[in-house]
Amino acid sequence: MVRTANRLERSNVMRKAEISRTTGETAIDVSIDIDGTGNSDISSGIGFLDHMLDLLARHSLMDIRVAARGDLHVDFHHTAEDVGIALGQALKQALGDKRGITRYASIDMAMDEALTRVAIDVSGRPFLVFKVDFSRDKVGEMDTELFQEWFQAFAINAGITLHVQNLYGQNNHHIAESAFKGLARALRTALAIDPRAEMQIPSSKGLL
Repeated sequence: MVRTANRLERSNVMRKAEISRTTGETAIDVSIDIDGTGNSDISSGIGFLDHMLDLLARHSLMDIRVAARGDLHVDFHHTAEDVGIALGQALKQALGDKRGITRYASIDMAMDEALTRVAIDVSGRPFLVFKVDFSRDKVGEMDTELFQEWFQAFAINAGITLHVQNLYGQNNHHIAESAFKGLARALRTALAIDPRAEMQIPSSKGLL
């Protein structure tokens, strides 16, 4: 009877959030539904970033909406970073106390000739290790150095420990895509509710 009651209580939890962030450089509205179906509505003004965030939604099964306006006439840095910040904040808010989550995940993501490893701990302790090298300055119109900026902003504001390492690859598009798809699949596993511990916080401390 207790397990039935717990399941009913868990099913009523809506893991959704909306964030609006406005600075002198950007104006960003985002929303996340962790328990979505992978729908996305992405408009950042940076075509390649939009493509990556669409993949993030599709392969994590989160519903993600991003509407961003930024000072793209300067460069793409502020917009890419602030989108990462806002999405991270939305994910953290949507997770609440993280009760019932699987917490850990690791995946090797293949994208043609590229292979990237992504490991995650939804720990409340933000940290990024990003070992990804690019041989070109840009993919599409996006500076490749901005990928680390986006991952850093996302991990720190989501409160997650995130390791991203490209093991090998030649095509810069494939390398970037494998990193975002790897993040998506790792999040899909780590944020899933563990049916054997769905009302527990997965930490010996009792707090994440």
